[in-house]
Order: sequence, then structure tokens, then C-alpha cells
Amino acid sequence: MTSFRLAYVPGATPAKWVRTWGERQPGVPLELVPVAAADATDLLRARGADAALLRSPIDREGLHAIPLYTETTVVVVAKDHLIAAADEVSTADLADEVVLQPLDDTIEWTSLPGRAASSRPETTADAIELVAAGVGVLVVPQSLARLHHRRDLTYRTVVDAPQSSVALSWLEDETTDLMETFIGIVRGRTVNSTRGRQPAPAPAPAPAEKKRPERKPAAKSAGKPARRGGGGAPKRGKPRRKS
Repeated sequence: MTSFRLAYVPGATPAKWVRTWGERQPGVPLELVPVAAADATDLLRARGADAALLRSPIDREGLHAIPLYTETTVVVVAKDHLIAAADEVSTADLADEVVLQPLDDTIEWTSLPGRAASSRPETTADAIELVAAGVGVLVVPQSLARLHHRRDLTYRTVVDAPQSSVALSWLEDETTDLMETFIGIVRGRTVNSTRGRQPAPAPAPAPAEKKRPERKPAAKSAGKPARRGGGGAPKRGKPRRKS
């Protein structure tokens, strides 16, 4: 049976698009394939998935990519940390903090704020454990903070930090009809959409022939018949008596 395989990196949430796919393509199952952020493009090139929801930065060689949305960047801290008392912070507020940077970090830093840790954790999940242990703080896209939620941790927006974007990507030579269908779904097109291609205008109808008005026969006069000789029929008088 034909299926459509959609890979997605941690924190990406394809659920709403999966529901729409089921309504529009009930005969084609959509298979979800979880993949690490660092492995997403390799999976596409190996044709392990038809498309992928992945994070920037993206190695675009041989791939299409449609930006979908940009995430808020947050700092994950212990609930009793001083930062937890603020509504939001800046990178300058992290100057005295040990800022953990896992090897699967998806934020493109020109300069990492705070103080660098002695080593880099393997994954974001490992870094979360270190934050909970009081080793440092972690700056991540908001969806990853939610994904790794713990009762003893919280997060706050970092207003001036770089942001991570999520995109839909697929192979350049694999834009199939099913791929077009999924592109339409993530872009919010309706089921009757023409996938961006405008239909040819319908030809103008030929002008209708004008009918000539039918001539009606002349109506007969409804007046009295003309009198003969101008006087018409003679009037009858009383008979005369003979004398």
C-alpha cells in the first residue's frame, strides 16, 4: 500500500497536519518517523522519508525547504533560580551563568552568552538533566523546553537571543502529487485549492442571436359598417290610408 512518510525532529508538532491528511487522503496512511535534528537531512537523502519537519540551519544541497514558523528562544532554569522571578531576560542577564551548549544545539550563536561549561553534553536531554542538578542553565527553542518539561524546572523568554526556525523539507526531484498535497496542507490551502496554479479562464459565451420581432396581422376595424350611398338602409314609415 502506498504511504507518505513524514520525519520530524524533537519539538516539532505535526499532529494538526496529520489529522488534515487523514481527512483528505484516507486511502494513504501517513507514517511519522522521529529523527534527531542532526540526522534529518541525511534521512531525506537516503529516502528514509518523503519529507521532514526540521530546524535551521539546513544543509540545502539537493533539498527544497519551506520555512513554516520561527520559535521563541527561552532559558531553562531551576524553579528556585533568581531568573525564575523575572518575566523575561536578556543575554546580558546570563553573563554570570554557566550556559550549557549540547552537541545537538539548534541555535546559531555568533557568541554564546554567559560562561562556557567544561564540556558539552551529548544531547538536549542530557543538558536538561544537568540543569536540574544545578550545573548550569540551557538556552533552547521553546518547544524543546516544553518537550523536556520537569516539575523542578521552568523557563523564561530570552528577548535578544537568536531564534530557531522550523521548515518543511524534501528532495528536489521528489515533488510528487502526495508531496504537493502535504505542502498544501501545511500552507493552509483548502481541499478545493489548485495548489497555486491558476485555472485557465473559461471562454466567453457566444453572443445570442437577436430574434426579429414577428409581424402581427393588422387588426380588423371594430367600428360600424359604412352606410351605402351615404344614407344607409331606408327607414320604414307608417303605411298610408287609402282615401
